[in-house]
Amino acid sequence: MDSSPGQRWLEIDARIAAAALANNRQPDEITTIVVTKFHPASLVRELYEAGVRHVGENRHQEAMAKQAELSDLPLTWHFVGQLQSNKAKAVAQYCSVIHSVDRASLVSALASGEKPLDVFLEVNLTDVAHRGGVEPSGLLALAEEVLERDILTLRGLMAVAPLDQEPAAAFDRVLGLSQTLQSLAPGATDLSMGMSADFEEAIAAGATHLRIGSAITGKRPLAP
Repeated sequence: MDSSPGQRWLEIDARIAAAALANNRQPDEITTIVVTKFHPASLVRELYEAGVRHVGENRHQEAMAKQAELSDLPLTWHFVGQLQSNKAKAVAQYCSVIHSVDRASLVSALASGEKPLDVFLEVNLTDVAHRGGVEPSGLLALAEEVLERDILTLRGLMAVAPLDQEPAAAFDRVLGLSQTLQSLAPGATDLSMGMSADFEEAIAAGATHLRIGSAITGKRPLAP
């Protein structure tokens, strides 16, 4: 019989702790965000009862409805998907952390609200232009856009390891870009990287935030 989401959360949490200790890190240095795209609010409630406190969503309409249904729970909501500038202000009403900032227009839209936000700059590690993420050559210019807005706090970088690369090599690139970013923003030390298939490699590379979906939630339901 398949284990429940709550049981899978406990198993993954134990693996995260083991990976942290194996790399001379403390487990409490790492924030695990459970990505619940397409899963119902009832699953999030079950995960909360098992100990989950950080939830990630990819789609505004779904995330807004889910957060409203779960407003009685003290969860921190993270937006981890590509975000359209015209939806940014609405997303900022219920999310505290935006992981996918990749262009100046999105920075402006997020900064137009009244709620302070933590943001990560997403970097594109592929050779595909216009894919989600800022090109490495534009990283510092985008960081400057964030630093000019007092309502935004630049936490660090977000990245997805390309499928055609070894995760460790991709994460090494992110570490190099993080050093570049810190030359401009010394406090932007966080690294949002590592998913279901590669979170242990990400921990070894210094990830502070993991975005884990199916390893905890189980098979994703079909999109509505």
